[in-house]
Amino acid sequence: MTESTSTDWRLGLPTYSYAVVFASFCIIMGLLWDIMWHMSIGRDGLFSAPHVVMYVGALVSGLFSGYQILSLTFRKDHPDRVRSVKFWGIFYGSLGAMYCVWGALAMLTSAPFDDWWHNTYGLDVQILTPPHTVLLVGMMMVQFGAIVAVLSLQNQSAVAENPRQAARIRWLFILSGGFFLSVLFVLLSENMGRYASHNSSYYVTAAIAFPFLLLAIGRAATNDLIFRIPITAVTAVYMLAIAVPSWVFPLFPAVPKLGPVANPITHYQAFIFPLLLVIPGFALDQLLNRFSAGRASKPMNDWLLAALAGLVFMIVFLAVQWPFGGFLHESPLARNWFFMSDSWSYGSDPNWQYRFKFGPWYNQSAAAFALGFGKAIVIAMISARIGLVWGNWMRRVVR
Repeated sequence: MTESTSTDWRLGLPTYSYAVVFASFCIIMGLLWDIMWHMSIGRDGLFSAPHVVMYVGALVSGLFSGYQILSLTFRKDHPDRVRSVKFWGIFYGSLGAMYCVWGALAMLTSAPFDDWWHNTYGLDVQILTPPHTVLLVGMMMVQFGAIVAVLSLQNQSAVAENPRQAARIRWLFILSGGFFLSVLFVLLSENMGRYASHNSSYYVTAAIAFPFLLLAIGRAATNDLIFRIPITAVTAVYMLAIAVPSWVFPLFPAVPKLGPVANPITHYQAFIFPLLLVIPGFALDQLLNRFSAGRASKPMNDWLLAALAGLVFMIVFLAVQWPFGGFLHESPLARNWFFMSDSWSYGSDPNWQYRFKFGPWYNQSAAAFALGFGKAIVIAMISARIGLVWGNWMRRVVR
């Protein structure tokens, strides 16, 4: 490697790999801002500030990835063309760039659809409206493209041999994985509020989504003496990505601009305190370090590993989230800027009797909860097995 390349801030990595991770960051920040905007102000438009941040993410992802595809297509002597994928019989590009372009197109297509939806039906009452579904699919496609773009660099042995490049790639992977996990959590947040943390449906939802993604991340990540806790690192990024905006935005003024106003407010309302996924994430890392292929000297069969990982994840998640959910929902000590349990949208009655206690519709007998949680464990085992399969595929991505 030449001296100019070794001192370059990019460390020899393609610019688009940084761009798509930055785009992933813009997407989650814009999404969280948009949620708090709806909770605090109500009105928005096609070019409201949060939407612009998300569109910037789409444009950055689409433009940089599109340039990479066009460069590989029209420069027949391009050194990376041999590792690219041909599609539509014309274009050449990396898998990551293709995912990012498709995701960016979906996001930008959803924008006028969402504007029409608001003009026709008014304010959204839930996250998963049809235009938001298109938007979320596009967001996750861009973010998955960022993960694949970074993994293709990680899996190329010529790049990984340079310690500084390898360290930079690892952190880009951690950031892109954490941002992807953050959007997945937002997608599930209507079913995973603190008010549902003592109901088995909360744990079934967690079992479907999290073992799948976390085991895939753990299996796909490189393993060395320095970087042995990738799942822990990704879940820590997720927690910061969700919490920091909700700590910062309430410092700024915001007043409702759409009625009815049941809760007069003067500042942004925080979104939600993140799940404590870093603790079960650390448990999964220890499990993989001991039993996973590529990370252990004597790996366990993947079917047995998935069963053990699903069981461990759910037990640790229950042990952590049940008491913490109760603390967040009922304790006066949680009603502050840090834990955000006093956050309340302008359209909700601040004197609602179940604002700070569990609603009776979530009550379950011990037998009903045990049955539901047992179902969650089985689902988590299946989710973990699929995650290991997906992680095996991601370890082989070099294009």
